[in-house]
Amino acid sequence: MNSTSPSSLAEFFDALITDARDWCNGRMWFVRIPLWLYLAYVGWNQFNSPVYYCSLFGGINLGIHEGGHLLFRFAGEFICVAGGTLAQLAAPIITLWIFFKQRDYFGIAVALGWLSTNLINVGVYMADAQDMVLPLVTVGGGSENQVVGHDWRYLFTKLGVLGSDKAIGFLTRATGSGIMLLALVFGAWLMWEMAISDGKRQMEI
Repeated sequence: MNSTSPSSLAEFFDALITDARDWCNGRMWFVRIPLWLYLAYVGWNQFNSPVYYCSLFGGINLGIHEGGHLLFRFAGEFICVAGGTLAQLAAPIITLWIFFKQRDYFGIAVALGWLSTNLINVGVYMADAQDMVLPLVTVGGGSENQVVGHDWRYLFTKLGVLGSDKAIGFLTRATGSGIMLLALVFGAWLMWEMAISDGKRQMEI
């Protein structure tokens, strides 16, 4: 039987939930509420206005995006242009993996929330590929080539899907919203498990 069978996946997630419950024992839920509430605030604002960039994540995401272009400059024009988005999405995914290796489950929830803000941002950028009305920030002050100046107009044109920019952007934003919801639900569940374990300790005392 293939190791990725449904039963194997179910066993993996059961083990993950059990380990997360064990991790919650002895941890303080109330000190994590402010961060969870901030994630909820960001999630609500970006759901109501996809162009919401005023969160703490906004500047970080922009810096990583522009740094990604510089990082991938050696790899040719297409990868260089795509590099901004690649770096922007890779940063929270790598952070998530680090938290997973460290067994920091609430950190995983926060990393998922961060990934959500990037997907929303990328989705908005994708949907603007034809209209090009978004104000853009470019390393070096701009490009003489307006097509390359807009990452996703260039990428979608090269891929032959420019006419589907809004549909692709919508699906990307929807994925981002779903991941934020997952982050909030997971974070709330972790705090609930912490509160339950704290209550049990109090009763034992």
